[in-house]
Amino acid sequence: MRVGLLHTVPALAPLFHDLLRARRGDLDIVHVVDPALLADTIAAGGVTDEVAARVRGHVESLARAGASKVLVTCSSIGEAAERASADTGVSVVRVDAAMAGTAVDRASSAGAETGRVGTIAVLATLEATLGPTVRLVERALTSADVRVTATLVPQAAEARADGDGATHDRLIAAAVGATDADVVVLAQASMAAAAGGDTRVLTSPESGATAFVDELGAVV
Repeated sequence: MRVGLLHTVPALAPLFHDLLRARRGDLDIVHVVDPALLADTIAAGGVTDEVAARVRGHVESLARAGASKVLVTCSSIGEAAERASADTGVSVVRVDAAMAGTAVDRASSAGAETGRVGTIAVLATLEATLGPTVRLVERALTSADVRVTATLVPQAAEARADGDGATHDRLIAAAVGATDADVVVLAQASMAAAAGGDTRVLTSPESGATAFVDELGAVV
């Protein structure tokens, strides 16, 4: 079975390739990597119509190449991915969709157990990612009694851009430790390495890959 992956961070291509193949060894995976999508989204403060059109173009290209389903691994362009799916009819999965649902379930359960409102803290290193992820989590709330907060981790993105992964991870870990939320959502797949052993933390690579492969069972 051939599937497509759209990335904006080059380092995520081999990571997700291995995650998917570990879950389903017969997959024929086609990758598209376009860092300019993220750079332009950051520069504009969000997804522009031009970025959305390029995302749609990549999705259509992957479908023409024979991909039966497409996984978009960048949370910053997640809403553009949903628009592309609606516009083209191609099955597109946001990498953070499964994580959002799990976050709501866990926070709701934690609140019910203690007789209070459950809490979710969404952390991001990029302002362009924070809004889309928070909106995704809030959309998953439905009737759940859960409060969602959003925090930008200062200087982490700059450290990563400078090649200082250790500082990037340390700043994120400090932000995780500073919140008392029931659930902590790391909005970007590139933040996953900073999760540490805190059981409250949810990241998108593992959950996104698992959900994507699970959905393939319904694809003919």
